[in-house]
Order: sequence, then C-alpha cells, then structure tokens
Amino acid sequence: MIRTLLVDDEQLVRSGLRMILDSADDVEVVGEAAEGGEALELSERLEPDLVLLDIRMPGTDGLTAAARMAELPRPPKVVLLTTFDLDEYVHRALRAGAVGFLLKDTPPRDLIGAVRTIDEGNAMLAPSITKRMLERFAVSATDTAAEAARRLQVLSERERDVLVAIARGMSNAEAGRSLGMREATVKAHVSSILGKLDMGNRVQAAILAHDAGWA
Repeated sequence: MIRTLLVDDEQLVRSGLRMILDSADDVEVVGEAAEGGEALELSERLEPDLVLLDIRMPGTDGLTAAARMAELPRPPKVVLLTTFDLDEYVHRALRAGAVGFLLKDTPPRDLIGAVRTIDEGNAMLAPSITKRMLERFAVSATDTAAEAARRLQVLSERERDVLVAIARGMSNAEAGRSLGMREATVKAHVSSILGKLDMGNRVQAAILAHDAGWA
C-alpha cells in the first residue's frame, strides 16, 4: 500500500485528490494538511511514503516544507503540485531533492499512475515537461558549468550517453531505442550514474548534465 499525504491550502483540491486516489486499491491517503508546517508535523508522525505538496500556501510554503522533509529521519518522496507559471520554483525544489511534479489538472488515471511510478523509485516528470523545464532553467554560468563537468568525469562513456538522453527528456525506453540498448540496460546505467554522482533521482542528474552544457 502506498501511504500518501495530501498538502494543499484549498479544501476542494484536497478532496478531489483524495477521491481520485481512494479509487486505487494500492493507494491509501493517510492524512491531509493545509500548509507546510502542518505537513511537516504529519510527515514526521505518520511517515508517509509519498507527499503531494502544493507550492503556494499560507504559512510555510511548499518549497520550504520540501527542503525540511528531506531532513526527516524517514524522508518521504515529495511530488510538487504546480502549474506551468511556477516552473522556476519547481526547478529549485528538484535541486533540493523533490522527485518530480504534477500539474493540478493531471487526469485521474495519470495521477494514480504517477503515484505508482514514484513508489517504484522513478522520477515522475513526463519527458516533454522535463525537457521544457530543463531547457528553460539550465544554468549557464562558467564556474557552475566547469564544476558540473568536473563532477561528471566519473562516468563511463556509455553512462554519459545515457545521461545526455535523460537530459534531453527521454524515458528509459526512448533512450534505449536511441542508443541501441535494452530498457533494462538503460535502467542499470541510470542506477550506476546516480550512485557515482551521489544523487537521489534522475532529475537531479539531468540538471547537472544541463549545467555542464551536455544537452
């Protein structure tokens, strides 16, 4: 069972999310919160597997809450609820360790699928959204690019190919087709990349590749 916490200052939004998730037999909504401070308290007490977290809320906002959740003894996987006009905030949160984001108008079936994908340990951004966001917010400062390139030197040539594909917004299956690999091989390379870079998810690695100018 995927234990999920809903965080949004609008009761109507929380009710809609709960109704959708309650329809899945492998998802359990264990709590709701209307702002970040309350979400932190519930996260520590209930230890949910996943938190659907709004960004703009009164009191403690979603970005602050996401950063603090990452420091909990048992940190949940954090997925941000947002709209396109908040992309810059999402980018900051992904750097802090959030595993992805959902648009608030995500279709019910896609919402449930996204929760399952996150629970399996995958980043939750759709490839098209990943590409759009990374291209828009990739850092181009010379010192940042040089540091990113230095960190990426630990990767093998094949791992670099896989990381470039990820940074271009490809899924594992798409990267496999592009590089002539089986999807399972791509997945293994991704795991190796994250281990070498000491990163928690593929989105952070993709951002680093953009910072280095690889994509």
